[in-house]
Amino acid sequence: MSIEVTVPASGESVTTANVARWHKKNGDAVARGEVLVTLETDKVSNELEAAGDGILEILVSEGEEVAIGTLIARIQAAKAGGQASEPAAPKETAAAPPAAPQEQPATPAASPADAELKVPASGESITSATVASWRKNDGDSVVAGEVLVLLETDKVSNELEAPVAGTLSILVPEGEEVPVGTVIARIAAAGAAAVRPVSTVAPAKPATTAVLKREASDNRSAAEMAGGNRRPPPEVQQAAAPAVRESPAAPVSDGRTTRRKMSMLRRKIATHLVNAQQTAAILTTFNEVDMSAVMDLRKAVQDEFVKKHGVKLGFMSFFVKAVTQALKDVPAINARIEGNDIIENHFHDIGVAIGTEKGLVVPVLRDCATKSFAQIEKDILDYATKAREGKITIEDLQGGVFSISNGGTYGSLLSTPILNPPQSGILGMHTIQQRPVALDGQVVIRPMMYLALSYDHRLVDGREAVTFLIRIKDCLESPARLMLEM
Repeated sequence: MSIEVTVPASGESVTTANVARWHKKNGDAVARGEVLVTLETDKVSNELEAAGDGILEILVSEGEEVAIGTLIARIQAAKAGGQASEPAAPKETAAAPPAAPQEQPATPAASPADAELKVPASGESITSATVASWRKNDGDSVVAGEVLVLLETDKVSNELEAPVAGTLSILVPEGEEVPVGTVIARIAAAGAAAVRPVSTVAPAKPATTAVLKREASDNRSAAEMAGGNRRPPPEVQQAAAPAVRESPAAPVSDGRTTRRKMSMLRRKIATHLVNAQQTAAILTTFNEVDMSAVMDLRKAVQDEFVKKHGVKLGFMSFFVKAVTQALKDVPAINARIEGNDIIENHFHDIGVAIGTEKGLVVPVLRDCATKSFAQIEKDILDYATKAREGKITIEDLQGGVFSISNGGTYGSLLSTPILNPPQSGILGMHTIQQRPVALDGQVVIRPMMYLALSYDHRLVDGREAVTFLIRIKDCLESPARLMLEM
């Protein structure tokens, strides 16, 4: 008996996930509750744990993008005698026929019958795909798991692998756009040698290993000549280098340039930002704020604040509170466009942009109008920790009405932030600089910060945007009343 490891659902809009990292090797013994694999979607990372004890059989390599629900591994449960049953060995090629397997049913994908290669569904709104590039030629012999073709839609690219070993018959040439579900190729199965039984198969002979190593080298060379980044099939990897699994996302360099695939998160960020600029009338207005009062107040109460709450009083909580007050005073910005309707929000959930190694995420601070400075600081600290550990969830990122981006963390003096749809506004904070300003007829040096408010001009007028930004400025230059609830 075996336990199946499948890709879980991560939200209605998430249809695929990337197998980012296996924490165990193929053939390792695993215990119930141990982390097996880290999955990444275009929004969050997720760790899957073993549902039982046994031996791990990895079916999908690191770097592969697969649909929700895909079987990516099995855990071969322990035998009655207390020892775990052995995992299925890698597939053999015709050069070295496998020893006769025990009589157990083969997996459906390994049937010796001819197999069809169809254009898969990639989302509800995607109805067709373009056959961008065939990795093999018509009539070529292929091995199960070998990448055959690159498909492109208006949103994503997708590589299809051979479900069985056999001879490839291409039905749709490169450059053709075809509907989802179209059969673009057939594979005349190689017969019994293509079957991947659940039971143990005899290991490859030394001569076969040499052949597989040579084939792996040939495959890599062909991929590099084509400008691609193709991975040798799983059985080639395991026979040639069982301790190392080469990812299709691994960089390829010719010495002058390096080509690497975009991560799912980076692709999502790129699509999100382009869509924001194409679907909203984004305008940015600027102001500056004297941060003297905030800095003086933080210095005066910092020790007491840390003793009482266990966290430091930062700048972000002042900005969150100032934005919350401004949203109350200018409710037009606390709204969004949905079709021909305007949806007014009567709550104050503020997204705070956090930079990670993999990209920008915007977790949401809930009900900021009712939270204290201390609770906001704790929430920000918790999100920063989760982001660093890759544990941000889909729920953490949903439902915000406004966002704050702090480019000043990286030294930015001025920027024009891009909206986070469907929100109608985003505030950009910047670095604090000592600058000369006129005050009561005198030139004085003050810690000044530029503020930038980007907003959707379809919904928000200039008067409302300027009023909103001045309201934030007023709150920050007179912050004592914001802290009455501390």
